[in-house]
Amino acid sequence: MVKRYPEFPVDGIVLLDKPEGLSSNFALQKVKRLYQAIKAGHAGTLDPMATGMLPICFGKATKMAEYLLDADKTYQATIQLGSATNTGDKTGEINATAPLIDFSNASFDKLKMDCILKNFIGEIEQIPPMYSAVKHQGKALYKLARRGHEVERESRKVTIYQLELIDYTADSLTIHVSCSKGTYIRVLGEDIAKALGTLGHLTALRRLSSAGFEASQMLSLEALEQAEDIKQFLIPIEHLLPDWQAFEISTADLQALFQGKEIGALDQTFSGKAKLICQDKLVAIADINQGFIQSRKLL
Repeated sequence: MVKRYPEFPVDGIVLLDKPEGLSSNFALQKVKRLYQAIKAGHAGTLDPMATGMLPICFGKATKMAEYLLDADKTYQATIQLGSATNTGDKTGEINATAPLIDFSNASFDKLKMDCILKNFIGEIEQIPPMYSAVKHQGKALYKLARRGHEVERESRKVTIYQLELIDYTADSLTIHVSCSKGTYIRVLGEDIAKALGTLGHLTALRRLSSAGFEASQMLSLEALEQAEDIKQFLIPIEHLLPDWQAFEISTADLQALFQGKEIGALDQTFSGKAKLICQDKLVAIADINQGFIQSRKLL
C-alpha cells in the first residue's frame, strides 16, 4: 500500500525513467498525483517515443527547472537506415527511401564511419524539425505539420561534445551522444544518415543523463507506484546543479536579501551563477559579478 503525504509543500526532484508511449506531461501528472503535490513541473520534454530521464520538480524545485533545462544531456539512439519519415522517427510515415550502405565493402570500414561521426562533434547548426514544439507566429510547429503545412525555420547552434558509435548492422546504427541543450537527436540521426550516403530515422531514443544526474538514479513508474515510502526517492534541492559554485551566507544576509538589500562581497574572484546556502539549505540562485550579487532568485 503506497503511503500518501498530505502535508505540503513537497520540495525536491524525482528522476523518472519515462516509459515509451507516454507524453512527458502525462507522466508528470501521474507522478504528481502519487506525491499529492500542489506544484510540479518537468525539466526537459521527451517525445512519447523516447524513454529515460525526465526530471520532475516539486515545490521550490520548480523554480530551478529553467537551469536544469539549460544543462547538458546524454542520449543513446538507434538510427534506422534506408528510409526517412515525416517526423524523423518511427512514429511517422515513411516519405522517402534510399539504398542501404554495404558495410561489408572493403572501401567502407568502421574507421571511415568514425571519421564521418567526428565531423558532427563541436558546434553545429540544426534546423528544428516541423514536428517540434518550436513556435512560428505563436503556433507550435507540430500543429502546423499535422495540417500538412511546412514553414521556413531558422537554424540554431548546438554543441555535440561526444559522439560514439555503439553498434551497427546492415541497416541500423546505435550511437551515444553527449550534447548541449536544444539538440534534436532526430535531426542529428537524419544528418548522420545523409553523411553516410543514405536516409535515416530514429527507432529508439533514451535519455541517459541530465544536469549532472546519472542513469542509476532513475526510477520507473512501477517502482514509485509500488513503493511503501515514495518520499525517500525525493532528491533535495540542495543536490541540484552539483557543478555550480556554492556560497554560505548568514541568516542576517538572507534576511537582507528578502528585504531587497545588498550584502557584502562573497568572493571577489568569482563571477557567474551560484547557489546560496544558509544553514545547510539552498535559499537562492544568484548572478554574481566579482563577488557581488547582481540579481537573485529566492527559493
